Amino acid sequence: MEYRELGNTGINVSRLCFGSLTIGPLQANLSLGEGSRIIKHALEQGINFIDTAEYYNNYRIIKEGISDYKNKVVIASKSYAYSSQDMRKSIEKALVGIDRDYIDIFLLHEQESELTIRGHWEAAEALFRAREEGLVRAVGISTHSVAAVKAASEIWRFDIIHPLLNIKGIGIMDGSPDDMKEAIQDAVGAGKGIYSMKALGGGNLISQKERAINYILSINEISSIAVGMQSISEVDYNTAFFQGREIPAEVEEAVARQNRYLHIEDWCQGCGSCVLRCKQGALTLVAGKAVVDHFLCRLCGYCAPECRDMCIKII
Repeated sequence: MEYRELGNTGINVSRLCFGSLTIGPLQANLSLGEGSRIIKHALEQGINFIDTAEYYNNYRIIKEGISDYKNKVVIASKSYAYSSQDMRKSIEKALVGIDRDYIDIFLLHEQESELTIRGHWEAAEALFRAREEGLVRAVGISTHSVAAVKAASEIWRFDIIHPLLNIKGIGIMDGSPDDMKEAIQDAVGAGKGIYSMKALGGGNLISQKERAINYILSINEISSIAVGMQSISEVDYNTAFFQGREIPAEVEEAVARQNRYLHIEDWCQGCGSCVLRCKQGALTLVAGKAVVDHFLCRLCGYCAPECRDMCIKII
């Protein structure tokens, strides 16, 4: 496995990052035993970097999964907190939930522009203080927006940017893949560490997965790529691919059989909460029911907690 330093942080991470959204309750909702087993297997294969978030609600799975590795694993988490007090609570929740003395990377979750970063500035300052105290090692933002990458690049106190990028530009809010790539290159020039997300466009690029991953790997400025994995077969496929090894036929077949999509149960009451939550415009109300546009859907699962009747699933 190849390892790279994230910007100027001194944090060395595997080129393949374990995206943990997929194992938690927003997506596959794996049991503690199964989820932790997959994480342990990933660590055994050389992955040393796990991406999570308070919103994913999967800290207990990560805690169990890294129990034999503890501080040898790099953990990145995120919070939507606006206030200093709420961000402090988010940090403490991660420390307790994962059973760590520090979290390596902590980010403002889903920033859209300079305005949203400024709107979260009190929370950002709480992150800066936590870094001084040794509770976190590096701070920054996650984003689906070119504008936010540019804005964060100009803030010297940010260490890390976690942007969305894929070959088709699926999920980029305000530009093309080339626009995002250029913003990333400028960010690295400003000393920021970059690890990217959604290389497969939330599953929409599975049919061209090798081309999609190779596109991101070709961008030298990206130190690590977060890829969601929810099975042993997916871990084996991705680690072999990233390490340049031949992918066993049985692993290829197992991964090919997995075909996920957003499913909305027929008892949907059409309240519209999920539609309001979806920033991609993938959900609409038709005849009093939520309907998904599978091309626009990123399979992030963020809409699911908004549903009071638990109608939304990724299956």
